[in-house]
Amino acid sequence: MGFLQAAPQLPHPWRSEHLLHALLERALPAARRGALEADLDALGDYALMAWQRASISTRRTPVLTQWDAWGRRVDRIELTAAWQEGAQLTTRHAVLASGHEDHEHARLEEFARVYLYHVASEFYTCPLAMTDGAATALKTSGNRALIGRALPHFLSRDADTFWLSGQWMTETQGGSDVGHTETVARQDADGQWRLYGRKWFSSAVVGEAALALARPEGAGDGSGALALFYVETMDGAQRRPELVIDRLKDKLGTQELPTAEIHLDGLPAWPLGELANGVRQVAPMLNVTRSWNAICAVAHMARAIALARDYAGRREAFGRPLIEQPLHAQTLADMQAEFEGAFALAFEVAQLLGRVEHGSAAPHEAALLRLLTPLAKLWTGKLALRICSEALECFGGQGYIEDTGLPQLLRDAQVYAIWEGTTNVLSLDALRALAVDGLGALRTAVAAWLQGGDAHAVFAIDAALDAAASHLDTPPADRATLEAGARGLALTLARSAAAALLARQAAWAHSRGDARPAAALRRFLGHGLLRLADTDADDTALLLGCGRGSLLK
Repeated sequence: MGFLQAAPQLPHPWRSEHLLHALLERALPAARRGALEADLDALGDYALMAWQRASISTRRTPVLTQWDAWGRRVDRIELTAAWQEGAQLTTRHAVLASGHEDHEHARLEEFARVYLYHVASEFYTCPLAMTDGAATALKTSGNRALIGRALPHFLSRDADTFWLSGQWMTETQGGSDVGHTETVARQDADGQWRLYGRKWFSSAVVGEAALALARPEGAGDGSGALALFYVETMDGAQRRPELVIDRLKDKLGTQELPTAEIHLDGLPAWPLGELANGVRQVAPMLNVTRSWNAICAVAHMARAIALARDYAGRREAFGRPLIEQPLHAQTLADMQAEFEGAFALAFEVAQLLGRVEHGSAAPHEAALLRLLTPLAKLWTGKLALRICSEALECFGGQGYIEDTGLPQLLRDAQVYAIWEGTTNVLSLDALRALAVDGLGALRTAVAAWLQGGDAHAVFAIDAALDAAASHLDTPPADRATLEAGARGLALTLARSAAAALLARQAAWAHSRGDARPAAALRRFLGHGLLRLADTDADDTALLLGCGRGSLLK
């Protein structure tokens, strides 16, 4: 037989992961690392097994059976092996429960686990994120009855008592704008609230519970009149008949994740709090679910780069391995530097979330969290797509062949920019955070991160923040111009924060004789921090074929 190319091999995701090792050494007390590292090693073992299993098995997707052989409505969903293993694995290693322990490192320890588990999970992390958000919303609601009822299940370390929670917000008219929600909540003769309506995206329909937005019967229009309700989906071992699964979505990626369209026909429900301002009650969930999104996007990049780097050592062209070809090595190093910036920012948000929730945050850090959460989510979401596309190119034609498992990386990466708010929605969220001293909080944090840092980095980051401040000085009357430039502003601030965090890591590593993080910082700075864009409304109108006035209405 002629030549056969060796396939890429996945290094052990924990034992070969120098960034996470360094982060935990710097950020965690030594006493906390022992038990955590045992879980991380086990999750790395699982990730390695899952990659090897996928390479020798036929890919499966969920199957919905709506009726049994005798005409009974069953709405049964058959799940993939990774999903069937999800509850046992994640409760055993406290993937979710660890984030709700009573100490400031809880979120860092949780997201370290998520980082190693995510890609192997086949997006079982999606309902985990929803459940984490639901647990957070319940705790902040003050509803003692629901807290006592649901929280022990959501945070259980026993698969037999663990519940997943969905998040049912989106309806057919749109995602981020929930003001036109048509789902209605009515009280029956016994005073029990029941929900009636259609939810267009349900990514955790296989769970045992959900939080759903609905408009109490007789309430006014708009988002302020919506209420947030808790529901349970199961009646013993059977799905409740008031919850009907219309179909599973046929998606570009995340195909192992059963995303459903559902009808609610009198599903029993309990309000979390007041029968209004449900959108405001959802807000505590967003910091959590957007943090999950950022960490998962970073994990996705790590997988793509690890495979591309391994392959570069196995594939020879023109007489030597790809890793020894100067341009290919340059490409891989550029990818790595961008990834390391994203890793630093995503995990800083995780640590901030833990400190703010625990009450140990510095005075400026609550405002910093409000700003950095949308910035991290939007930037990592876009970067994951770019990194995965570049990684596929590193494999040549094999990167385009389905049974290598590589194209799935690119398809799945597209979701990070869409879930939990698109790039533009998050850019506008960041703009609102900047209006309440977000930039001041960021400058305070950056000054601390840059102490003892490289002078060139300090100059470049300060210059980028100054340019962002000048951009924000747009006259208040010209709000349209400010909004039009919000994406470029958000990317500039995300990159500036990431560069400052890389500088902090480089200074810490230098004191231990490790020059590698400084190389990542130099390469990242070389790619530039500024992404501010000119926003000429007249040109925009011409390019879109409409008058300027119509854009400003």
